[in-house]
Formats: sequence, C-alpha cells, structure tokens
Amino acid sequence: MPFELSLKEGAFLVKLARNSIEQFLKTGEKLPTPKNTPSKLMEKCGVFVTLNRMEGGTKELRGCIGYPEPTLPLVEATIDSAVNAAVNDPRFSPVRLDELNQILIEVSVLTPPKLIEAKDPKDYPHKIKIGRDGLIVERDWHKGLLLPQVPVEWHWDKLEFLGSCCMKAGISPDSWLLEGTKIYSFQAIVFEEECPNGKIKRVKLGE
Repeated sequence: MPFELSLKEGAFLVKLARNSIEQFLKTGEKLPTPKNTPSKLMEKCGVFVTLNRMEGGTKELRGCIGYPEPTLPLVEATIDSAVNAAVNDPRFSPVRLDELNQILIEVSVLTPPKLIEAKDPKDYPHKIKIGRDGLIVERDWHKGLLLPQVPVEWHWDKLEFLGSCCMKAGISPDSWLLEGTKIYSFQAIVFEEECPNGKIKRVKLGE
C-alpha cells in the first residue's frame, strides 16, 4: 500500500460516507470536508464506496462507485463516491432515506493501478492473487473494474475473476486472452460496518 490506514482513520471514512449520503438525501447538498479530517486523509488516493442492503442476513449490492485513480484528496473522493453510489449507480434506483438503516457501508482505499506485463496473455492468471488484487480490464473504449474482495465473496478462481472483469467491461469473458487487451492490478484497504450504522471493522481479504 502507498500508506497504511489505522482502524480509526478507516472508521472516519466509513462514517463520513454514511453522513454524506444522509446529508445529500435530506438536503440535496454535498457534505463539506470536515474540519477534523486527519491529515493523511487529505492525500490523493483512489477509493470506492460500496452499499450493501441487508436482506434476511445476506448482503445484496445496492450501489458501488468510486475513483480508480488518485485524482482527489481521499476525503473528497469518499464524499463524492458515497453520494454517487447512493443515487447515481445506473444499475439501481436511487437509495431512499428510509433505506439507510438497512444498508451496510463499505469503503475501499486503493493503490494506484499498475499495468500487468505479460509476454503471453495466458500468463495473466499466474500474475494475480485472489484476495490481494483487484483488476481493471481495458480494451478499446471498454473498461471494467472489480475490487479485490469480489472474487473472495463469490468464491471465484483466477480464470473466473478475469472473465468476470471482462464482462464488467462489456466484452466477452475470454477477451483477456486477446492481443491489445490491457490488464491492471491494484490492492485495497477495506473497512465496513458490522451492521448498518454500527461498529466498523477492517476486512481481511487474504494475504
């Protein structure tokens, strides 16, 4: 990781994400950067905010949007990502205010993506590790990203992970084998609520 985050700093981001969503749903305005933001969270960094609705003890995705590249200070990117995950994910209807008490907030802080170098595309599976790496697949104008926790949650192997990332990009699942397809990897520090608006923990993705 470019830098480490403490549980206290991670909890700050998760609470900030929830407060940002609540503020926007109530007023239509984005939360300003809190004055008590730790200095480390003012550094530019990629981040994704994931919303999971709890249904009968299982998690169902309700929104996930973020910044793959370190283009904004982490605190600002978290505020933007939280609001966009709640109201601008095209896969879902906007989150309602009365839903928030059923939604788990998860914040993933990302390392900058790095191009995976491979002489032969068949070498890609040997260069990624489930539980450590997230992936970005890029081909022409198509681009798809999956966070490192996704293959762990779905029990995918490396081939399923690569194929699913291609499909996320809107291309066929075997497109990672084609010349001209670019594969990037990144890592993440992940924090989430144990229950909606509850205690916050760091998610162990595997070593």
